Amino acid sequence: QPPAHLAARFNRHIARALMLAEANLARRPRTPEALYQVGATVGLQASYVATVEGRILGAFRAARRAYDAHEEVLVLAPSRRDAGLVVGTYRYVVSAMSLPIRMMAYVAGFGGGKEEGLRLIEQAATSNTEASADAKFALVLLYNREARYGDALRVLGELQRLYPRNRILWLEAGATALRAGRHAEAEAHLSTGRRMLAGDKRPRMFGEEALWLQKHGASLVALGKRGEAEPLLRRALTLESRKWVAGRAHAELGKLADLTRDRTAARQHYQQALTLAEQDNDEIGAATARRWMATPYK
Repeated sequence: QPPAHLAARFNRHIARALMLAEANLARRPRTPEALYQVGATVGLQASYVATVEGRILGAFRAARRAYDAHEEVLVLAPSRRDAGLVVGTYRYVVSAMSLPIRMMAYVAGFGGGKEEGLRLIEQAATSNTEASADAKFALVLLYNREARYGDALRVLGELQRLYPRNRILWLEAGATALRAGRHAEAEAHLSTGRRMLAGDKRPRMFGEEALWLQKHGASLVALGKRGEAEPLLRRALTLESRKWVAGRAHAELGKLADLTRDRTAARQHYQQALTLAEQDNDEIGAATARRWMATPYK
């Protein structure tokens, strides 16, 4: 649960923002800017309810209103590429749903189409508006989901130049390069990011240091730098983290054991990795652990 005082602050300001946006729309009905502000406000509200509060169905009404408002903006003013972020995001999300839920979304008024959704978000990313950065962050997620790692790294580079103090961009660049099999590039991003982390006095997210160590250790394992990787991975296991992070650290330690032909120790690490992954709904981590339990890592 979010801290009560911060949740109350968010809800107070979002209610005030919506009141102002709706008053503006009442004065200027069907004008692109007034519609855009209503859609942007309820879109933020929908995101908060779905993610922070965890109420997917509770966010439905606000999400539908945001989609409708910004779709109307695109009809009235096709040059308003910033409105494509909300419309494109929901189109992509709907396209990724199971068929029964996708049909329900269509009936409710949401459009689908993965390619069209990505196109709209890409246009929003180049719009030179307030929505541009949000669209770029969305593209990082979606390009990774589509295994378009080169495109994701390109956008991450743009974001790093825009936000040079945001250490999490280096963490994500390292993780993306790992997914792409670009291990030296991953290690470079993660080394830079960990130096930033060490000198950054701002608050850290839950389990952040363990996550950095696990990712950096994984890149070093992939590069064959066993002596450097093992201390980082073992250190990650001593720190506060999500279970899936500890599970993936165990999987990397299992690989190191396999490389020294200690199959017993390797299987013990993979079993721990599998248990932790299943406890934290980490399907990718669980599948990886099963793979190396069956076939030694080389």
